[in-house]
Parts: sequence; structure tokens; C-alpha cells
Amino acid sequence: MQNDFPMLDSLPNPELRPLKNGITAEVVAVGPSHGPMLILLHGFPDVWQTWSNQIEPLVAAGFRVLIPNQRGYGRSSKPSPISDYHLDHLANDILALADSEGRQQFQLVGHDWGGIVAWHTGIVAPDRVTRLVVLNAPHPDVFWKYLLTHPTQLLKSWYVMFFQFDWLPEALLRAKSYERLAKSVKAAGPSRINDKPELLQLMDSWSQPGALRSMINYYRAPRIKSQKSLPRRLTMPTLILFSQNDPALETGLARVSEELCDDARLILFEHAQHWLHREKASEVTQKLLKFLSPS
Repeated sequence: MQNDFPMLDSLPNPELRPLKNGITAEVVAVGPSHGPMLILLHGFPDVWQTWSNQIEPLVAAGFRVLIPNQRGYGRSSKPSPISDYHLDHLANDILALADSEGRQQFQLVGHDWGGIVAWHTGIVAPDRVTRLVVLNAPHPDVFWKYLLTHPTQLLKSWYVMFFQFDWLPEALLRAKSYERLAKSVKAAGPSRINDKPELLQLMDSWSQPGALRSMINYYRAPRIKSQKSLPRRLTMPTLILFSQNDPALETGLARVSEELCDDARLILFEHAQHWLHREKASEVTQKLLKFLSPS
């Protein structure tokens, strides 16, 4: 495992930023104000600090970097209805965040659920997302279809079915000071999440009022159909980074996702599990710097 993690107390401080869609986002905004905008999105059950390895190199390259805690996480807004966690709303948060800086176009990177939100943002706003990078997350149009034809992936995704219950998942994950949730995070691959400061940072986010329900609502909301007629294909240059040993996702999901892109490159990492950007921090950062446009 690479040992190049910065200390938590060296990271920038987040701010609470009201967005025009009524959501307040806890967000880190660093880098030159007129640099090319880059938004980084965390997944479940993570927080913005997941990108701690990438912040300094991206800022040094001249990017204006925004890293929000997505709705439901940390101190960002936590609306109650399941429907408020539909991908249409999650993508709108990203567009509103870019609007808060007066930016029409931006580049977007996402891991896990942040990757799914990134996919969907590219679908609904292809004129705004100029480049897209997705780590360990399938295109939202392929996941359920893939499950129906791949029993091994269905077994890996048992927790998605469990999360459809109304209150039981929250109760079990909250029990014994989030013991099960902490174990699930550690089991997903060697990473700094095994260190106490990082785990405490996550537990602080999980313990915010309404956070657990909001986080799990990401998994419940897909059963609500979108009212929009959306194109399936992604038109912007897209980079897909995927771990071959992800305990939750088969690499076949990455391959069928790539097929829905006009201009995509898939890179597989042989010796990595779920937290790719943590486990292979230097490699992932270099691939981001090579792919993302500096202008």
C-alpha cells in the first residue's frame, strides 16, 4: 500500500455554501479562482476528505477544485423524502455548485455513488461537463440489467436489496457506534480508512442528524422513475478507472459502461479493491492529470 497520505489537519477547511436550488452544500473550494473548474465527488459512505491525496497535485496543476459533501452527507442539506435523492436532483446539485462559481462548464470526477452521479450529470448536461472521470461505478443505465444476467454480481449486491427496507438498515448501521458500517468500509480494501483519524472523520459525518437515512436513500431513490427522456450515451471524453478486485463490483460493469460512451478509455487496476483513489493514490492522480484538460 502506498504511504503518501497527507495528514488530515493539513487539509483545507470546508465552507457551507447555499445553492440556488435550495440545498446548502458543505464544500471545499481551493485553487486559482480563474483556473479550469474540476469537481470531485465522493461515494458511499465516504466524505470529501476521500480525495485528500489528489487535492494538492490538482491545485498545483492550476485547477480550481471543488469537493462537496453531497446532499445527505456531513453538514450538507439532508432533505427527508426519498424522491429528493433521485439522480436528477443529485445531478442538479452539481450544476448548481458550478453555477455558484459562475461557471458554465467544468470537468467532473466521481467515485462509487459519486461516479454514478457523475455519469448522470454528464447525461443530463453534456454541454456543461467537458471531461468525465469515473472510478469504480457503473453507468446508471446498465447496473440493473447486468444484475439480471450475472448471478455473481447479484450476490455481491445483496446490500442494495437490504437497503430497500425502511428503517432496519439505519438501525443496524447505527448500532454499537457504527460498528458494522466501519467494518464494511475496512473490508472494501486496504486504505487509510483503517487509520483512526480518517475513521473518526467518517463517523462524525455518519452521526449528523438524518445522515444515515439520507445516505441509504441514495439506494432507495432509483426505484423512482425519471420523468425525463434521457439519452443513454455519453458524448464527452470519458476515462473509466476500475479495480479488478472490487468486492462489490465486477469489471464487466465497467466494460458495458464503456460501450455507452462515444469517446472513452477504460483502465483496469489489477491489485486494487474498492478505494482505488486511496489504494493507488499516485497512479490515479497521474492518470487524472494526464487526462484532464488544463485549459
